[in-house]
Amino acid sequence: MPTESSRVRSMNETRNRILDVALDVLGENPDAAMGDIASAAGVVRRTVYDHFPSRLDLVRTLTGRAVTEMTAVLTEVDASEAEAAVAWVEFIARVWPVAHRYRVLLALRRGEYSEAIHGLLGPVDALLADLVKRGQDSGVFAQHLPAGILSQIAYGVVFSIADSDLTDEAPGARAATITSLLMLGVPETRAIALVGDQP
Repeated sequence: MPTESSRVRSMNETRNRILDVALDVLGENPDAAMGDIASAAGVVRRTVYDHFPSRLDLVRTLTGRAVTEMTAVLTEVDASEAEAAVAWVEFIARVWPVAHRYRVLLALRRGEYSEAIHGLLGPVDALLADLVKRGQDSGVFAQHLPAGILSQIAYGVVFSIADSDLTDEAPGARAATITSLLMLGVPETRAIALVGDQP
């Protein structure tokens, strides 16, 4: 007879497997149904619905995971004393695997789940705006837009490039970092120098 702790552990493992598979399946097809996710995870649809009563619950949970990972990186980077542009480069380098893994959120954010995803991404949006404001105040970043809007434009570029990064020819983290710096108003030669040999 399985113990309570082994049952809980098994349920957590199944839940995490469903989430990992959902990222892959939705990354390939943002309109994939819960049944598609269940099949790919090797479970019946009922199991998916036991953990996530609706597709919205699944999307919220995926977004929550992304927010936790991005917030941890941003908090560490923002706590450093580095110049804002240097901190931005470090942030993108460290968050690129997260942005790439959760790139489906970009597509879902534009659709029926936009309100839920926007709400959950609030802490990340605030930290990004703070970093950009720091850069604006020190004259490193452009000031033609408010920090909150400018940070979203620059970070949106990173997600857009991550979303297109499905082949060997597609631009990667280096291109995403340089492009986002350009969006922030950093001159191209300075942006290239800041990124250096980053792959």
